[in-house]
Amino acid sequence: MTSMGKTRRMMSVGMIGAALTLTLAAPARAGETPAAATDRNAAGWELTPTGTDARFRGLAPVDRRTAWAAGSKGTVLRTTDGGRSWRDVSPPGAGELEFRDVEAFDARRAVVLAIGEGEASRVLRTEDGGATWTESFRNTDPRAFYDCMTFFDRRHGLAMSDPVDGKYRILSTRDGGRSWEVLPSAGMPDALPGEAGFAASGQCLVSAGSRDVWLATGGGATARVLHSADRGLTWTATVSPIPAGDPARGVFGLAFRDRTHGIAVGGDYRKDQPSPRAGAVTGDGGRTWRASATPPPAYRSGVAWLPHSRNAALAVGPTGTDLTTDGGRTWRTVDTGSYDTVDCTADGSCWAAGEKGRIARLSVRKGGPGTA
Repeated sequence: MTSMGKTRRMMSVGMIGAALTLTLAAPARAGETPAAATDRNAAGWELTPTGTDARFRGLAPVDRRTAWAAGSKGTVLRTTDGGRSWRDVSPPGAGELEFRDVEAFDARRAVVLAIGEGEASRVLRTEDGGATWTESFRNTDPRAFYDCMTFFDRRHGLAMSDPVDGKYRILSTRDGGRSWEVLPSAGMPDALPGEAGFAASGQCLVSAGSRDVWLATGGGATARVLHSADRGLTWTATVSPIPAGDPARGVFGLAFRDRTHGIAVGGDYRKDQPSPRAGAVTGDGGRTWRASATPPPAYRSGVAWLPHSRNAALAVGPTGTDLTTDGGRTWRTVDTGSYDTVDCTADGSCWAAGEKGRIARLSVRKGGPGTA
């Protein structure tokens, strides 16, 4: 592609991100629900037909046409036509596994993480679009419970387990998930009593750039975010303002648009419990965190920056989707549908997934609701 072609493409993608931000941010009229305002502004989540009732907490969109989703009952789906159809590419014999994270490199190569105690925690990889799968890691330590996974590039990636012997366990790959090794724990700070990660959205371990990675925690006396600048060898821990102090409370999802600017969301996942201060932001790579002035109104498990935006992001949870246009300082609800995780791609598409087979694309529709 010529330099002029690249410039035009980036301008087009930037305009898509700007359009999503502007349409979602438009205020509701008097008496109008957030979802109605979204429809009136011709932008919102558009559900896609998945043909399953699995719950998808793992989501890996590659671009506006290609995306992968991983969920309960060992289910893995893939689309290559923008969600108009999904193909079941689940690994054979995986019906008892709980897939909670998926990382995809393109339409053919993807890595999925199954969670659980002992051997229930596994990593599988495909190089042919899900036609065949290879198990590349099976946890044999009954004390370990893997929660999330992230990749820095097509070769280097990490997975994290709840604390073993008082420290989070980090698994590393240098060959795109074909093989894994447990990293030394000497550079990992001690976990707090009762502290763990949440396998709720595939976003309790996230990366930005070639070496920086962040780990979200809860359950302990405080909800913390751990940061490593050397691909998981050494870590520092910082307290976040999101409440913890209970096994159901803490930081559930992280998103970084670069090495310094990040957003944390969480709360209490129990339906009958409030989630005050469910959002926080950092501008220094996670060394310090500030509570959102107007946080999401309820528990949120997933968060993603809108494409090529410095200030706009989406947060999702079982009771709705919230939008920020000021980098996470203030949020407002723009949809009331249930989703567990959300992610956006470099070419201007955003996707969300959740319970009862729900997978949706964020679309800007021409001519109002009901048109593509």
